Amino acid sequence: MTTEQMNDYFEELEAVCLKNDNIAPRLFEEYGVNKGLRDENGKGVLTGLTNISKIVSSKIVDNQKIPCDGELWYRGYRVEDLIHCLGQNEFGFEKIAYLLLMGKLPDEREKEDFDRIIGECRTLPTNFTRDVIMKAPSEDVMNSMTRSILTLASYDKKVKEPSVSNSLRQCIQLISEFPLLAVYGYNAYNHYEKNESMYIHHPDKQLSTAENLLMLLRPDRKYTLTEAKVLDTALILHMEHGGGNNSTFTTRVVTSSRSDTYSTMAAAMCSLKGPKHGGANIKVMEMMDDIRAHIKDYSDKDEIEAYLRRIVDKDAFDQKGLIYGMGHAVYSISDPRERVFKDYVKQLAEEKKRQKDLELYENIEMLAPKIIADKRHIYKGVSPNVDFYSGFVYDMLGIPVELYTAMFAVARIVGWSAHRIEEMICTDKIIRPAYMSVMEKKRLS
Repeated sequence: MTTEQMNDYFEELEAVCLKNDNIAPRLFEEYGVNKGLRDENGKGVLTGLTNISKIVSSKIVDNQKIPCDGELWYRGYRVEDLIHCLGQNEFGFEKIAYLLLMGKLPDEREKEDFDRIIGECRTLPTNFTRDVIMKAPSEDVMNSMTRSILTLASYDKKVKEPSVSNSLRQCIQLISEFPLLAVYGYNAYNHYEKNESMYIHHPDKQLSTAENLLMLLRPDRKYTLTEAKVLDTALILHMEHGGGNNSTFTTRVVTSSRSDTYSTMAAAMCSLKGPKHGGANIKVMEMMDDIRAHIKDYSDKDEIEAYLRRIVDKDAFDQKGLIYGMGHAVYSISDPRERVFKDYVKQLAEEKKRQKDLELYENIEMLAPKIIADKRHIYKGVSPNVDFYSGFVYDMLGIPVELYTAMFAVARIVGWSAHRIEEMICTDKIIRPAYMSVMEKKRLS
């Protein structure tokens, strides 16, 4: 069979699947089944309890649910308070990671010990970079990282030991190693597939996660304090977002089967890489490039509004009718992460002389909610989410697009780890949701 014949065959099979796997939409309503585990008003099906984080998007006033400014809490603390309490020159990724994992803020000694452990663990087995990461470079850095995670299990003599202490060790090691897996995976692709120069820097045990990321990625190993501080803030804001997001729920589902840590984190990675989850900031950047190509004056609100209306009318960009980076599955009036992050975005834009680009972003942020509300039936408010600005920040930092979702993973591994440990401690039941069969019974003739 030729390749063309094979493709024709699989297209024929697709038509068969489309016919036989189709379930009438009315049946979901008839049986009270929520697609995506959320009803038409966005309320999620309650599937578990957690003490790790909390998302607030509405409040009950006079027995009525009223949308409110979004809140994100880590272990009882509002995330903006945690960030604002950090010193001007202090990096908080490790401190907040300890909080999420252990349920308490570290004292000075605990912080020093944890920082030292993170630094000591920020290394890979001998020849791992050469023998694993460089052997099959891929533009899809998330795939490269997932392969590396599963391979790391081969180097762990206690891979299947089910204790909490062993899982904590494995989680902390992976938190430390993720920046290396991401950057080295990209560097291998950049060299072998794009014919660029390759450099492999060794991490510095004394530097924070954000500083190491920038140092590892850049040929000259140099970065500014503002750059590292903004990246550190981005990592903290992406670190955790409740137990109900797709990749964290995946973490808990796989953990509930008593699978090992490496398999669990690999499964979470596969969930995160989906364009409806971790790839959102890439779509924002693609949309912004398209807008720049069609807008002459970034300060002309009328011109910007006209083009945004074309996007919503499916007459521009990708014809999906979406203004990416606007709206969130839970938040309504505001995304607290975006509100905190924007101050740091402004600082970086000023340092990088990107104020005109920032003006375009701010004008879209102001205009888009009204345009969407005019065109769509909205059951809750529409506001920019954290992904609206994160891609812009990564661009200003010189982080390549291929690493955008990987940066998300470098942060979210902390939340996944916290939820894995909580699932191990609190429950001993496999998560097995129910599906109702609407299959038609048939008889063989």
